[in-house]
Order: sequence, then structure tokens, then C-alpha cells
Amino acid sequence: MGTFFHSIRLIAASGAAETLDALVDTGAMFTTIPAPILERLGVRPFDTVPVRFANGQTEQWAIGQVEAELNGQRRPILCLFGSPDAPPIIGAHTLEAFLLAVDPVEQRLAPKEAFLM
Repeated sequence: MGTFFHSIRLIAASGAAETLDALVDTGAMFTTIPAPILERLGVRPFDTVPVRFANGQTEQWAIGQVEAELNGQRRPILCLFGSPDAPPIIGAHTLEAFLLAVDPVEQRLAPKEAFLM
């Protein structure tokens, strides 16, 4: 299917912002941002959650909330505090919050409808 990167802008309560190129990963439940970036923006974790990796290993990771902007839309998202050296990842929860589908052929995020079925 292929992978691609898309920009995501994170906005702090203070108004400070940072734009990152993040890997779009529908297999990841949450967006993951390197912890130093979230800390620099003043994002505080509100909980820890178990995170399972592809190798079966599970770790407890901090999770927080931050304002994000994708494709000109701004919404609050949940994000994991990732390793300092790991790439930012846009996960499924964020894609759903922004009503975006992945178009792997065109390597873009496309608008979609919300469902109540």
C-alpha cells in the first residue's frame, strides 16, 4: 500500500505552534509526537495508557491533548508522548477526528463523511 508523510500543525494554549512532517499510519491508534516537542509546547499528560508494539511488547506511555491543524481544519486531538528520536506519526484517532480518509494511490488525506449507522 505504501506510506507517506503529511504536515500537521500543533498549537499550544499559549498560541505557540510547531509544524511537523508526520508519517500517516492507519495501523497506529493515536498520533505520536516526540515528547520534547509536546513539552516545549506546554502539553501535559493526563494519563498513561498501555501501548502494544508490532513485536508484541507492551509499554505504558503518557497521553495528552493538544490542538492540531490538518488541511486547514483545527481540532483537539489525543497524542502519545513518543521517544525523542522517533518520527511523528498521525494515527487513526486523529484521522477520524478530522474526518479524513487515506488515499494511498495519490498519497494524500481526503475528506470523508461522518457515519452514524
